[in-house]
Amino acid sequence: MGQGPPDQVREEAIAPQPKPPAGITARSSLRTAIEAFQPYMQQRDFSPHTVQAFNSDLQILAEFVGIGTAIGEISTHKLNNFARWLVSGRGVPCNPKSLARRITTIKVFFEWLAETGVLAEDPAAPVVHRPVMPALPQVLSDQEVEQVLDVTQALRKSTRPDARPHLLLTLLLHTGIKKGECMAIVLNHIDLSAQPFLWIRYADPRRRHKERKLSLPDEWPTVLDEYRAQYQPQEQLFPCTARNLEYVLKGIAEQAELAASLSFETLRWTCAVRDYRAGMDSNRLRQKLGLSKISWRETGPRIARLAGEPL
Repeated sequence: MGQGPPDQVREEAIAPQPKPPAGITARSSLRTAIEAFQPYMQQRDFSPHTVQAFNSDLQILAEFVGIGTAIGEISTHKLNNFARWLVSGRGVPCNPKSLARRITTIKVFFEWLAETGVLAEDPAAPVVHRPVMPALPQVLSDQEVEQVLDVTQALRKSTRPDARPHLLLTLLLHTGIKKGECMAIVLNHIDLSAQPFLWIRYADPRRRHKERKLSLPDEWPTVLDEYRAQYQPQEQLFPCTARNLEYVLKGIAEQAELAASLSFETLRWTCAVRDYRAGMDSNRLRQKLGLSKISWRETGPRIARLAGEPL
């Protein structure tokens, strides 16, 4: 028995639009713009590592064009020269991964300046960006999806019925949520009043832009009723440890005789690939997965490769 068609998935993301930085114009210096970029990185919940890397990269740009240069004078031509200088003119080794990240930095920085209206056009948009592709993650084939669903349906209908494996598996295959997001689900995050859906919520205000509304399989309310009767959850959907659920997934894989392992990460990527193949718009898929535009620069092409599309 298969999962509902991926093209039935609905999701809504809540993300704040970037606000124009006060007092910044195209005539402002690169130094001033970099300082104004700091609150934006905090608003977007960039990790400390990303903030440090971006600031380092922007200081290298300042070394090349001059820290006092007006941002409106930094053209696409200058940025392309900067990319070439990083490789062969700076005198410091720049491996492909570092180069890709530095190009990402200037693209994110100037995209922010254009989106907020500081610059009329984004000079970094035409700059060639060749991301370094890491090894592709593991995903389930359509046949393997059917195998694991057959196992969980059999467990659900056995003489000692257990709905938890099927509830967990269909949740992850249909929504692609992360392990931490799964463990944070409380029962009042689930709405079964009409089309069943799940709210992904974050207590930390800095992560509110990751909140989103994800549709659930049509059969899910019935399976949830069975699960609640068997496990009696009071507040958390899964009142156990993440390790317990990892063991559940491991047991499904063993019974399905999968050659590969079954994990939260595998099911997240499998969900993404299935939605991509079903024609889901890339921005909609990015929002469904709770990813920033920065993360999507790397993740989007990986999904396309996993789906069998040449880049």
